[in-house]
Amino acid sequence: MFAYELQQARHADLLREADAQRLANVARAARKARRALARRSGHNAPEGQVNTDHGRFATAA
Repeated sequence: MFAYELQQARHADLLREADAQRLANVARAARKARRALARRSGHNAPEGQVNTDHGRFATAA
């Protein structure tokens, strides 16, 4: 009976691990999609908004 209980506990652990991995994959895919959407909409694009803070660096001599 003890071996059966160990098997049941291990099975439950594996199900929890699989569920956690599935949730991580969904979050990773959502983050990737959000970045792709931002890239398509012009945010963080190389041709995007220019920083206009001219006082940030001193002029060269």
